Amino acid sequence: MVDKNIYQADRETAWCPGCGNFPLRTALADALAEMDLKPEEVTMYTGIGQAAKMPHYIKVNGFNGLHGRSLPPAIGMRVANPKMTVIVESGDGCSYGEGGNHILHNIRRNPDIIHLVHDNQIYGLTKGQASPTSVPELRTPVQTHGVNAEPLNPVQFAVGMKASFVARSSVGDREHLKEMIREAKKHKGYALIDIFQPCVSFNKINTYQWYNKRVYKLEDHDPTDHAAAMKVAQEFGDKIPIGIIYREEKPTFRERMPYLEDKALVERDVEVDDLKFLIDEFK
Repeated sequence: MVDKNIYQADRETAWCPGCGNFPLRTALADALAEMDLKPEEVTMYTGIGQAAKMPHYIKVNGFNGLHGRSLPPAIGMRVANPKMTVIVESGDGCSYGEGGNHILHNIRRNPDIIHLVHDNQIYGLTKGQASPTSVPELRTPVQTHGVNAEPLNPVQFAVGMKASFVARSSVGDREHLKEMIREAKKHKGYALIDIFQPCVSFNKINTYQWYNKRVYKLEDHDPTDHAAAMKVAQEFGDKIPIGIIYREEKPTFRERMPYLEDKALVERDVEVDDLKFLIDEFK
């Protein structure tokens, strides 16, 4: 097994003390090491935000893109190099707000990508305005009388769209989170993990204690039963389930394009003269 210290998951960061990003980073490094993945075999794509700083603080290939636009370049990597483990990692604002349209079409395409969403129900980098998953009673410097929109339930949305793998976990249970990451890696297709990750600076409602009182691990649940998964996905109150909510085997993005299966793009020889010809044709 790869030594988890190779990921240097203890390097100095710009995160606030007590931030839920720290245990998430540790769980991710542990999971990658336990899956015997080397840093050069993993590429992480992020958007903008505190969560999106993760590639700066863990030793893997990293790409910081625009706010909410982490999925498109990740799909490019997945199409070009099927041997690479591709992880998209960002916050609830970046993933479900600015990036909501990309998630919708990513579910339709089903590329072989792991998507880790730090869901702390707030925009942390921009100092605490409400995100798509913020609860109505949350008051912020922008939403001074509380949030006046219904919160998005991303798990319910993803299950409703029949995403091929939908799970939820919490940084308060490192072993469970590692298990979900390992299961997502085993899955062939798009794997979304919504992760409860407290923002200790700006969200005083959804704290570690708030999550710990509510989350429970799914038992005797059949994730291949869509109706049962929809029922579980709607639970978001005094009790909130964590675990694999829904799983379905379906063709991946690459499998729907046989010409990509013959030979990976990164393994193909490209003649400069051929590229010049194509460019000249479009002039």
